[in-house]
Amino acid sequence: MNKIIRVTLAFFLLISFILSQNSMAGTPINPSLAPMLQKVLPSVVNIRAQIKITDLTTLSKLQKNERGPVPDKFLSVGSGVIVNADKGYILTNAHVVDDAERVVVTLSDGRHFTAKIIGADKPSDIALIQIQAKNLTAISIGNSNDAKVGDFVAAIGNPFGLSQSVTSGIVSALGRSTLGIENFENFIQIDAPINPGNSGGALVDTQGKLIGINTAILAPSQGSIGIGFAIPSNMAQSVMQQLIEYGNVRRGALGIGAQDITPELATAFGLKASTGAVVTLVTPNSPAQQAGLQIGDIISSVNGSEIKNANDVVNAVGFMRVDSKATITVLRKDKSISVSAILTDPKKRALDNEALDPFFFGVSLKDFTLLSPIHGDIKGVLVVGVQDDTNAWHSDLRPGDVITSANQQKITSIVELKKIAAATKDELLLNVLRGPGAVFLIISKQS
Repeated sequence: MNKIIRVTLAFFLLISFILSQNSMAGTPINPSLAPMLQKVLPSVVNIRAQIKITDLTTLSKLQKNERGPVPDKFLSVGSGVIVNADKGYILTNAHVVDDAERVVVTLSDGRHFTAKIIGADKPSDIALIQIQAKNLTAISIGNSNDAKVGDFVAAIGNPFGLSQSVTSGIVSALGRSTLGIENFENFIQIDAPINPGNSGGALVDTQGKLIGINTAILAPSQGSIGIGFAIPSNMAQSVMQQLIEYGNVRRGALGIGAQDITPELATAFGLKASTGAVVTLVTPNSPAQQAGLQIGDIISSVNGSEIKNANDVVNAVGFMRVDSKATITVLRKDKSISVSAILTDPKKRALDNEALDPFFFGVSLKDFTLLSPIHGDIKGVLVVGVQDDTNAWHSDLRPGDVITSANQQKITSIVELKKIAAATKDELLLNVLRGPGAVFLIISKQS
């Protein structure tokens, strides 16, 4: 108890000192956020989305745990922020309106409107909805890149459905990633308490400008412990612009793997600082390979934006559309060079690769030899992995299978197998050793 009192007294002494210093400097101090919030609160809305449960596993669990009939719908309660008053655009989280059959928006003045979902991007957890209403108040969008650790912020939303709730705190950290919350993570961490229902609400600075969309909390006990996360406004705005223009976010693919530069790696590569991302993989026939990127290159910037770690590369490339040009600056053997790559559609690239190798697309193979007590001296091709929903998968080819013949021709290597497959039109007949036995399989181009 004494420790709590001492800390509390110290806090008030600190505040008193700051106020006295500013008063001496002639700077007027207003300790209240009320004037700013009066302008901002009308732009934050309550969202209730009627969600249909389509996951059969979830329905099955509910039926086992609940007595009586189990509804196949539930109500998602969240928040949103009006960003365009004339067009009625509202930013929120994708998980708030995901699979919604009906979305109802309640304004601060009590009016209700049914919203239209313009688009939702699950990887970034950003959605844009629209209402037809007059006399709306839009929030002013700030530059989240200007946020600093220690900045005072306010979180506005509808925790547990309690509309127009405000909490305050500071920016605890920036650039939080690898949390496993979203595919693309660059969170602003805050200590302003947020809870379920705050999702999609506004994180504002002391000027009332939107710097983030509140989205998640670290909650071991299903309640706020003062660690919350918001999607930076710049990231949200980038997604919003694509949703307005296209209705979706078609991300281009570069075709690399990247890793953070640790102090140990920095020493090994002869770097002066542990910043940037080292290229660990370049996918064959990818934009990265065509641009000349190499394993071991240290990426320092993408389109002029500084790269501090591998997650920065993911975010920089992840919000660029298909056919966009990425200018990448890398350090290669103490020399800084710049390369340009045109990002491709990963789905189209997969279809192109499948057309080139229809029988073994998505299959990992390895030359294989083994002296088996059952099968004797085996020479063939080992199936290491099979991607789901490919021709090979549908034909029942599985990891661990050993291919010994194709179209009744004995094969001893991947080269021989691929040569026979390339000369085959529609169906490829394989003899496969599987465990103690063997089977024939037919891989068709169209399964």
